Amino acid sequence: MKLVWTPDTALKAYVCTVKTCENFMESSVAELLSAMAAGWNAKLIVESWSKGGPIATSIGLAVAANHTCGRHVCVVPDEGSRSEYVKKMHVAGMFETEVLVGEVEEVMAGLAGVDFLVVDCKRRDFLMVLRLAKLSPKGAVLACKNAFQKSVSGFRWHGALGRGTRVVKTVFLPVGQGLDMAHIGSPGGSEGSRRGPSRWIRHIDQKSGEEHVFRG
Repeated sequence: MKLVWTPDTALKAYVCTVKTCENFMESSVAELLSAMAAGWNAKLIVESWSKGGPIATSIGLAVAANHTCGRHVCVVPDEGSRSEYVKKMHVAGMFETEVLVGEVEEVMAGLAGVDFLVVDCKRRDFLMVLRLAKLSPKGAVLACKNAFQKSVSGFRWHGALGRGTRVVKTVFLPVGQGLDMAHIGSPGGSEGSRRGPSRWIRHIDQKSGEEHVFRG
């Protein structure tokens, strides 16, 4: 089995996120990630967050999980972060997200079958979250937001992930503060095998008005 793209679900999540996040500065990133998580029919969506961070992306991921009947989990480092996150999500009308508190090693160990993972490059532990993620056997989509502000230099997807992880393709998008994304294939496949027709996704940055078109 592998991840299958569902454009109708992607569009519904995109539109819903646009309406929900219209007052947030980070909305362009939120809309794109929501559409991609929903479009790939992600059943386990995981993100990392810490106190003081923006909430729009989290709202978008929650919207996506609602459209896929999936599970949205947020990993935070402490109770202060958990309290602030829950409060912000509740204000936005989001009540279904699971918030897990603790060390990255412990929390990620209990999350098996991740389909869609979002990390913040401004956090020092973003590489650890990527490396420890137990990805779905169907494959997964990984996203690093704030990629222009990576806390480490010389980042490479093949070096950041666990040994044996099959990186099918990567893309860097000039959306928000940069999105660095990777599509991870299911184990045992090959990068060129069973590849379906290209799917083009059109995204307009609401702040700059720029149009970005890329393959999903």
